[in-house]
Amino acid sequence: MVIEAPYSKYCRTNFKIAIAVCIGGAILFAYDGYLSKYEWSLRRSFYEEHVKEGKPDSDMVFNQEAPFVLIPLAAVLTIWFLIKRNKKIIADEKELIINAKEKIPYDSIQKIDKTYFDSKGYFIITYKKDSRKAGAHDGVEVNRKLNARKYDNLKAVLEHLVTKIT
Repeated sequence: MVIEAPYSKYCRTNFKIAIAVCIGGAILFAYDGYLSKYEWSLRRSFYEEHVKEGKPDSDMVFNQEAPFVLIPLAAVLTIWFLIKRNKKIIADEKELIINAKEKIPYDSIQKIDKTYFDSKGYFIITYKKDSRKAGAHDGVEVNRKLNARKYDNLKAVLEHLVTKIT
């Protein structure tokens, strides 16, 4: 039986909110910084308040420069979201696969610390990493923290791990 824990809806929603805030802020600041000086503008008084004798004050300068920071930030967040949205943890019959990159065989797992899973939503897996590629003779002990805020259905993965280890 294969159990899958996809990237959490909570994290995906947070990315979408941050992208929307960056784009919305860029539009608002660009409007106030560049378009508020025209006669048809709804906020003509903003321009009049923040430009004295043809010189913009610090608020107007901020409104003129912020869109050039917020739009690239929104682009970076979008790329980061597109990379992370397909992350998942898969617990199959032989190993735990984290993001299709890290594979942890069940026989290498030494302990699972689930002390804080109910209260804080995470557990720690301690396993021996195969370090033959690095040139060492013994496996290196590694702690891997898996958080329920980053992955949905992590409780089912934890239960599957516990049954496979014992």
